[in-house]
Amino acid sequence: MKSSGGCEDGGMRILVTNDDGIDSIGLHVLARSICELDGDHDIVVAAPDQEYSGAGAALGALHLIKPEVRRAHITDCPAAEIWKVSGPPALCVFFARLGAFGGSFDLVVSGINPGANVGRSVYHSGTVGAALTGRNGHISGIAISQAVTGFGVEGQGWDESIATQHWESAAAVARQVAQTLVDDMPAEPVVVNINVPDLPLE
Repeated sequence: MKSSGGCEDGGMRILVTNDDGIDSIGLHVLARSICELDGDHDIVVAAPDQEYSGAGAALGALHLIKPEVRRAHITDCPAAEIWKVSGPPALCVFFARLGAFGGSFDLVVSGINPGANVGRSVYHSGTVGAALTGRNGHISGIAISQAVTGFGVEGQGWDESIATQHWESAAAVARQVAQTLVDDMPAEPVVVNINVPDLPLE
Protein backbone atom coordinates (compact mmCIF):
# COMPACT_ATOMS: atom_id res chain seq x y z
CA MET A 1 0.00 0.00 0.00
CA LYS A 2 1.36 3.39 -0.95
CA SER A 3 1.51 6.46 1.23
CA SER A 4 0.06 9.79 0.12
CA GLY A 5 3.00 10.68 -2.12
CA GLY A 6 3.80 9.17 -5.49
CA CYS A 7 4.35 10.29 -9.05
CA GLU A 8 1.67 10.76 -11.67
CA ASP A 9 2.92 7.63 -13.46
CA GLY A 10 2.56 5.48 -10.35
CA GLY A 11 6.18 5.56 -9.19
CA MET A 12 7.37 6.65 -5.78
CA ARG A 13 8.86 9.97 -4.70
CA ILE A 14 12.04 9.26 -2.76
CA LEU A 15 14.12 11.76 -0.78
CA VAL A 16 17.83 11.04 -0.31
CA THR A 17 19.65 12.93 2.46
CA ASN A 18 22.45 12.59 5.03
CA ASP A 19 24.12 14.35 7.95
CA ASP A 20 27.65 14.62 6.54
CA GLY A 21 26.85 17.20 3.91
CA ILE A 22 26.16 17.47 0.21
CA ASP A 23 29.80 16.79 -0.73
CA SER A 24 30.20 13.57 1.25
CA ILE A 25 31.28 10.37 -0.47
CA GLY A 26 28.58 8.24 1.14
CA LEU A 27 25.76 10.49 -0.05
CA HIS A 28 27.00 10.47 -3.64
CA VAL A 29 27.30 6.69 -3.79
CA LEU A 30 23.89 6.26 -2.14
CA ALA A 31 22.13 8.74 -4.43
CA ARG A 32 23.46 7.07 -7.57
CA SER A 33 22.43 3.67 -6.21
CA ILE A 34 18.88 4.71 -5.33
CA CYS A 35 18.51 6.11 -8.84
CA GLU A 36 18.97 2.52 -10.08
CA LEU A 37 15.80 1.23 -8.41
CA ASP A 38 13.46 -0.76 -10.61
CA GLY A 39 10.46 1.33 -11.62
CA ASP A 40 9.91 4.93 -12.67
CA HIS A 41 10.55 6.78 -9.42
CA ASP A 42 11.14 10.47 -8.74
CA ILE A 43 14.43 10.77 -6.83
CA VAL A 44 15.24 14.05 -5.06
CA VAL A 45 18.46 14.70 -3.15
CA ALA A 46 18.38 17.33 -0.39
CA ALA A 47 21.28 17.39 2.05
CA PRO A 48 22.96 19.86 4.41
CA ASP A 49 25.48 22.24 2.89
CA GLN A 50 27.99 21.28 5.61
CA GLU A 51 28.73 18.70 8.29
CA TYR A 52 25.86 18.07 10.75
CA SER A 53 26.90 14.81 12.37
CA GLY A 54 25.38 14.35 15.82
CA ALA A 55 22.47 16.67 15.09
CA GLY A 56 19.88 13.99 15.81
CA ALA A 57 16.42 15.14 14.75
CA ALA A 58 17.12 18.81 15.52
CA LEU A 59 15.77 21.43 13.15
CA GLY A 60 18.12 24.12 14.44
CA ALA A 61 17.42 27.65 15.62
CA LEU A 62 15.81 28.86 12.42
CA HIS A 63 15.99 32.54 13.40
CA LEU A 64 19.76 32.16 13.72
CA ILE A 65 20.69 29.89 10.83
CA LYS A 66 18.21 31.53 8.41
CA PRO A 67 18.12 28.43 6.22
CA GLU A 68 18.48 28.68 2.48
CA VAL A 69 17.88 26.08 -0.23
CA ARG A 70 20.11 26.09 -3.28
CA ARG A 71 20.74 23.88 -6.29
CA ALA A 72 23.64 21.44 -6.08
CA HIS A 73 25.36 18.88 -8.29
CA ILE A 74 26.45 15.28 -7.86
CA THR A 75 28.54 13.78 -10.66
CA ASP A 76 26.84 11.00 -12.63
CA CYS A 77 23.69 11.24 -10.54
CA PRO A 78 20.47 11.30 -12.60
CA ALA A 79 18.25 12.43 -9.72
CA ALA A 80 15.38 14.68 -10.76
CA GLU A 81 16.55 17.42 -8.39
CA ILE A 82 19.59 17.97 -6.17
CA TRP A 83 19.54 20.58 -3.40
CA LYS A 84 21.73 21.75 -0.53
CA VAL A 85 20.16 23.22 2.59
CA SER A 86 21.87 25.48 5.13
CA GLY A 87 20.59 23.45 8.05
CA PRO A 88 20.63 19.97 9.63
CA PRO A 89 19.32 16.81 7.93
CA ALA A 90 16.03 16.80 9.83
CA LEU A 91 15.37 20.27 8.42
CA CYS A 92 15.96 18.94 4.90
CA VAL A 93 13.28 16.32 5.54
CA PHE A 94 10.99 18.84 7.22
CA PHE A 95 11.25 21.10 4.17
CA ALA A 96 10.38 18.11 2.00
CA ARG A 97 7.33 17.43 4.16
CA LEU A 98 6.24 21.05 3.68
CA GLY A 99 6.49 20.77 -0.12
CA ALA A 100 9.72 22.70 -0.71
CA PHE A 101 10.82 20.09 -3.27
CA GLY A 102 7.52 19.53 -5.02
CA GLY A 103 4.86 17.06 -3.96
CA SER A 104 4.85 14.76 -0.95
CA PHE A 105 7.29 11.88 -0.54
CA ASP A 106 6.86 8.14 -0.01
CA LEU A 107 10.30 7.28 1.33
CA VAL A 108 13.32 8.93 2.97
CA VAL A 109 16.73 7.28 2.53
CA SER A 110 19.45 8.75 4.76
CA GLY A 111 23.19 8.00 4.56
CA ILE A 112 25.59 6.49 3.89
CA ASN A 113 27.04 7.44 7.26
CA PRO A 114 30.74 6.64 7.87
CA GLY A 115 30.55 4.91 11.24
CA ALA A 116 27.91 2.59 12.65
CA ASN A 117 24.75 3.93 14.31
CA VAL A 118 23.95 1.33 16.95
CA GLY A 119 22.79 1.27 20.57
CA ARG A 120 22.31 4.60 22.30
CA SER A 121 24.19 6.46 19.57
CA VAL A 122 21.03 6.42 17.47
CA TYR A 123 19.56 9.08 19.76
CA HIS A 124 22.16 11.54 18.53
CA SER A 125 22.57 10.40 14.93
CA GLY A 126 21.61 12.89 12.27
CA THR A 127 21.38 9.99 9.83
CA VAL A 128 18.75 8.25 11.94
CA GLY A 129 17.18 11.57 12.94
CA ALA A 130 16.41 12.37 9.31
CA ALA A 131 14.62 9.04 8.85
CA LEU A 132 12.65 9.55 12.08
CA THR A 133 11.64 13.04 10.97
CA GLY A 134 10.16 11.47 7.87
CA ARG A 135 8.34 8.91 10.02
CA ASN A 136 6.85 11.73 12.10
CA GLY A 137 5.36 13.00 8.85
CA HIS A 138 3.96 9.55 7.94
CA ILE A 139 6.82 8.75 5.55
CA SER A 140 8.79 5.51 5.82
CA GLY A 141 12.55 5.81 6.15
CA ILE A 142 15.85 3.99 5.82
CA ALA A 143 18.98 5.00 7.74
CA ILE A 144 22.08 3.37 6.27
CA SER A 145 25.52 3.43 7.93
CA GLN A 146 28.81 1.65 7.35
CA ALA A 147 31.43 0.67 9.90
CA VAL A 148 34.80 2.40 9.61
CA THR A 149 38.28 1.10 10.33
CA GLY A 150 40.19 2.95 13.02
CA PHE A 151 39.10 5.84 15.19
CA GLY A 152 38.40 9.51 14.63
CA VAL A 153 36.85 9.57 11.18
CA GLU A 154 33.28 8.82 12.13
CA GLY A 155 31.01 11.43 10.65
CA GLN A 156 33.68 12.99 8.45
CA GLY A 157 32.04 12.20 5.14
CA TRP A 158 34.71 14.04 3.16
CA ASP A 159 37.76 12.56 4.91
CA GLU A 160 40.34 11.07 2.52
CA SER A 161 40.98 8.24 4.98
CA ILE A 162 37.58 6.73 4.17
CA ALA A 163 37.64 7.27 0.42
CA THR A 164 38.53 3.63 -0.19
CA GLN A 165 35.78 2.13 1.97
CA HIS A 166 33.44 -0.41 0.40
CA TRP A 167 30.72 2.19 -0.08
CA GLU A 168 29.12 0.17 -2.85
CA SER A 169 28.34 -2.63 -0.38
CA ALA A 170 26.26 -0.35 1.84
CA ALA A 171 24.68 1.28 -1.21
CA ALA A 172 23.62 -2.09 -2.60
CA VAL A 173 22.05 -3.09 0.72
CA ALA A 174 20.21 0.23 0.92
CA ARG A 175 18.94 -0.16 -2.62
CA GLN A 176 17.67 -3.69 -1.94
CA VAL A 177 15.79 -2.60 1.19
CA ALA A 178 14.41 0.43 -0.62
CA GLN A 179 13.24 -1.79 -3.48
CA THR A 180 11.44 -4.05 -1.01
CA LEU A 181 9.64 -1.07 0.50
CA VAL A 182 8.62 0.59 -2.76
CA ASP A 183 7.35 -2.74 -4.09
CA ASP A 184 5.12 -3.21 -1.06
CA MET A 185 4.98 -0.07 1.06
CA PRO A 186 3.64 -0.75 4.58
CA ALA A 187 0.31 0.79 5.46
CA GLU A 188 1.93 2.27 8.57
CA PRO A 189 5.27 4.02 8.05
CA VAL A 190 8.39 2.26 9.31
CA VAL A 191 12.02 3.22 9.90
CA VAL A 192 14.74 0.67 9.12
CA ASN A 193 18.17 1.33 10.65
CA ILE A 194 20.86 -0.61 8.77
CA ASN A 195 24.54 -1.00 9.64
CA VAL A 196 26.86 -2.60 7.10
CA PRO A 197 30.45 -3.76 7.68
CA ASP A 198 33.26 -2.34 5.57
CA LEU A 199 33.57 -5.45 3.44
CA PRO A 200 33.00 -6.45 -0.18
CA LEU A 201 29.36 -7.27 -0.83
CA GLU A 202 30.06 -10.91 -1.70
